[in-house]
Amino acid sequence: MRASLLYQEFSMLSFRSSFRSSFRSALCSTAAAMLLTATLAAPAMSQDRDRDRDSQRDDAFTWSGTIPSGRRVMIKNINGGIQVERSTNGRVEVSAEKRWRRGNPEDVRIEQKKIGDDVLVCALFSEGSRCDESGIHTDRRTKWNDRNDVSVRFTVRVPDGVRVDLSTVNGGVEVTGVNNEVDAHTVNGSITARSAGGPVRAKTVNGSINVSMGSLGRADDLDYETVNGAITIELPSNFGAQLELSTVNGRVSTDFPITISGTLSPRRLRGTVGNGSTRLRASTVNGSVTLRKIN
Repeated sequence: MRASLLYQEFSMLSFRSSFRSSFRSALCSTAAAMLLTATLAAPAMSQDRDRDRDSQRDDAFTWSGTIPSGRRVMIKNINGGIQVERSTNGRVEVSAEKRWRRGNPEDVRIEQKKIGDDVLVCALFSEGSRCDESGIHTDRRTKWNDRNDVSVRFTVRVPDGVRVDLSTVNGGVEVTGVNNEVDAHTVNGSITARSAGGPVRAKTVNGSINVSMGSLGRADDLDYETVNGAITIELPSNFGAQLELSTVNGRVSTDFPITISGTLSPRRLRGTVGNGSTRLRASTVNGSVTLRKIN
């Protein structure tokens, strides 16, 4: 309690140190490298969340099947968002819609395959692309067609117990109403992921992160990273972890009583909550980091 009060009082004071400049430099360098990679990899960098009304659409892909509890459905995309909802019929259902205003949608293909008991679905934007569990890989000699602005939006429904592993480059990720483990990654887009189970992990570069989980399961590590955006994490009241929370332009705050380690700072916090059985790291440059307790 004493440490918590000290931290709240200290958070009202201004804080400057050499950490600020070094941390900003390191993260901004990482962000620049990731954004350059995204620019080279993405077929169309102009990405509107909702396309103009006159854009063309095509229901390009559907798949339905069963996956054993504890196994994964993996969605790998480059240009377009991913939405996940709870399935009520015990089956995994995946659909994909292509949208475009110019270019040829046939240049983008969608592939599905099984890897053991897991299912992998990928949107491939060039002839030389291939996909596996680690992501989409493209031959360096492949040249993107800048006149082709096709995007693919995935909608996924999963029953309780089936884990989801989601990644895209240009697009947001939204997960609601599930009771499973969630891993979500993007570069240009926000992530909202809410699971009555868990754990939930999320990383982006340009976008906010909002996650909520009812359980940490057996997770040893939980990581949340962005550069331009706030991070909000909702956790159960019996949550216990070793915390490493940091920002450059923003504040760090928490609903949980913390045993502080190291120097007190309104922009960087290290400490322990509860039994400290999990390691939780959350970092941003432009935005706040907030831990909230689920009542």
